Amino acid sequence: MNKLYAICGDVDDFYQTFLLAWKKHLISSSIKQRNKPFCFFVSEVLTIVIAFHQSGYRDLKTYYIHFVCHYLLNKFPKLISDLHKKALMQI
Repeated sequence: MNKLYAICGDVDDFYQTFLLAWKKHLISSSIKQRNKPFCFFVSEVLTIVIAFHQSGYRDLKTYYIHFVCHYLLNKFPKLISDLHKKALMQI
């Protein structure tokens, strides 16, 4: 579980740095982008995807249903509803 926290911290740091650079790029290139708020954190989704690739599971749906929903439910409270819908729709 400590490994998951380390991954989440690294991903969140990267995402915050990337987000600032991306916003500067959008402003300087005059590309209009909607600012629709998310109901989950992108860094949480990225952490789950990275953990999936390190897990040995063959597909994300199985990993999500059998591991994330059983063992990480308390770590990602807002993520469950949105990813669960996508997992059931054959990601």
